[in-house]
Amino acid sequence: MKARTFARLVAAASFPLALAAARADPVADFYRGKVVNLLIGINVGGSYDIQARMVARYIGAHIPGNPTIVPQNMVGAGGLAMANYLEGVAPHDGTALGMMANTLIPYQVVGGTGVKFDAGKMNWIGSMESPPDVVVGRAASGLKSAADLKTRDVSIAASARGAITYVIPSMLNEFAGARFKIVTGYQGSPSMNLAMERGEVDAIVNSWPSLKAVKPEWFASGSAIILARSQTKRADLQGIPAIESLAPDPEDRQAMELVLAGNPLGRPLAFPRDVPPERVKAVRDAFDAVMKDPAFREEAARTGYDLEPASGEELQRIVTRILATPKRIADKAKPIIAP
Repeated sequence: MKARTFARLVAAASFPLALAAARADPVADFYRGKVVNLLIGINVGGSYDIQARMVARYIGAHIPGNPTIVPQNMVGAGGLAMANYLEGVAPHDGTALGMMANTLIPYQVVGGTGVKFDAGKMNWIGSMESPPDVVVGRAASGLKSAADLKTRDVSIAASARGAITYVIPSMLNEFAGARFKIVTGYQGSPSMNLAMERGEVDAIVNSWPSLKAVKPEWFASGSAIILARSQTKRADLQGIPAIESLAPDPEDRQAMELVLAGNPLGRPLAFPRDVPPERVKAVRDAFDAVMKDPAFREEAARTGYDLEPASGEELQRIVTRILATPKRIADKAKPIIAP
C-alpha cells in the first residue's frame, strides 16, 4: 500500500515536468531574442526589394520565438554576390535568409562563372507571386508592336550582364532577330524607368506587377506600350506575344524557355543548405501564414501586388526541374545566360 502511494506521489510530481517538456518548443527557444538577416541581392526600389521588405515586416510575428527580421541589400553581379555569401559566409543556422534572383538557377544550369552555391541543396521558403516580365517601349519612340523590334535599332536599359534586364533583350537579338542596343550601368528598376521617361532609351524590361504599381500613368495615357511578356495566365496580358514565341526555331524556343525558367519562382526566399529541418519548416509555415495575414494582404493590395504565393515545397520542385534541363539545351542557352 505504501509502495503504491509513493508511486502515485512520484507520478504526480513528475506530471508538471513532463507537461513542460511536452510544451517546450526548441524552434521558439532558438529564435527568441535573435535577429534574422534578410539579404536582398538586388538594388533598392525594385520588386525584389519591395517584396522582401514587405515580408520582413510581418514574418517575424509568425515565426516561433518572434525574432527580429532585418532586411539589407547586398548587391553585385545580378544577385550572385549575395547568393555566394549566403552559402559560403552567412550562418547556416536559420538566422540568414536570402531574397534570391530567380535568374541564378538557369545560370547555374549552364555553368556560369563564379557560382559557389548549389540551388538544389538550398532550402526554399516561399514566394509571394510569380510576376511576368514585360518588354515595354516608349510610344514617342515610334514603337507599336514586337514586329518593330526586327526592323529598327532600339535602345534598351539594363543593369549588368547576367541580370534579366540584359538577358531578355540579348536573347531576343540572338534567337528572334531583334535589334536591341543594350545600354548597361543602370542601378535598379527605378533608374531604368526614369531613363525611359527622359528619352535616354526606347525600352526597358521590368516586372509587370511592379511596373503597373509604380507607373500606372504610363499605360493609362498610352505613353508606354507592352511589346512582349514572359509566360503567364494573367488576364491583363493576354493578347501580348510571349517572348519565346518570337523565335521561329523550336530549339531556339526551348533555349529561351530555359533562360526564363526562373520566372515561376517569382522573388523567392531561401535558406542556405544545412539549416536544421525543424527551423526550415517553421519559417516555411510562417511565410505561408504571412500570405494569409489580413494586414499583409491589405498592404500588398494597396501597393499594387496581386498575390500568387508559392510554398517552399513548390519552389523546391521548380528548382529541381530546372536543374534537370538537358545539356544540349543548356549549351544553346549558355551564350545568353552566361556570355
